[in-house]
Amino acid sequence: MRVVAALLSCVVAGAAAATDIRVLSAGAVEPGLAKVADQFRRETSNRVRIQFFAAAPQLERRLSVGEPADVLVAPSGLMNDQLRRGKVDAEAHSFIGRVGIGVTVRAGAPDPDIASLDRFKQSLLGADSIVYNHASAGLYLEKLFDLLGIAEQLKTKTTRYANSAQVLEHVIGGKGIEIGFGTITEIRQFEPKGLRLVGPLPEQVQNSTAYSAAVMTEAPEAEVARDFVRYIGTPAAKAAFSAAGID
Repeated sequence: MRVVAALLSCVVAGAAAATDIRVLSAGAVEPGLAKVADQFRRETSNRVRIQFFAAAPQLERRLSVGEPADVLVAPSGLMNDQLRRGKVDAEAHSFIGRVGIGVTVRAGAPDPDIASLDRFKQSLLGADSIVYNHASAGLYLEKLFDLLGIAEQLKTKTTRYANSAQVLEHVIGGKGIEIGFGTITEIRQFEPKGLRLVGPLPEQVQNSTAYSAAVMTEAPEAEVARDFVRYIGTPAAKAAFSAAGID
């Protein structure tokens, strides 16, 4: 009985020792990061509470008001800014990967030819409609179409939304030859709902965003936060990110 009581005491103590950490994260890495957080919980019993933000400015605003968090997951520009401000620990930092822009159509629709830059351009000109967002990916596409000399031709058949989720929902319910754009990770999340990822933008014009994780300098649970950031760099975590479309 004493042995059983001692074992139960250890189990209860272990459960009590489990810690929750809070992560503020860019939404583009959600499919991979959510899986990695679940893997970390199963292996350590520590829970990772993640709040995802669809656009970097939203994440930046939350940081600017001093919202408490243990870990930040952000694109390189925002992360470097937080490093300069001393808000994140430069010694507790892990690179996650890059997320590129993808081309999508609704399930069952014919694939546009995007095998080369010229074919990509012709597919856009031949489409009935083009759909993309007003966020960072959309701003890049706007400049790209201008550089390709087709911005004016696309203007009358272009629909834009505030975020990628709205774009992808539109494409699922669309008709005709419609081409949508979003980050590859977001498109993959919507594929079970009726989308298909055609592929990434042609290599010559691809625009990938790098993401990394770092421990906040005022993290309430700094020790577990460091463990999680280190875990992000493990082969198991890298495999989960890769499967989600994060290279």
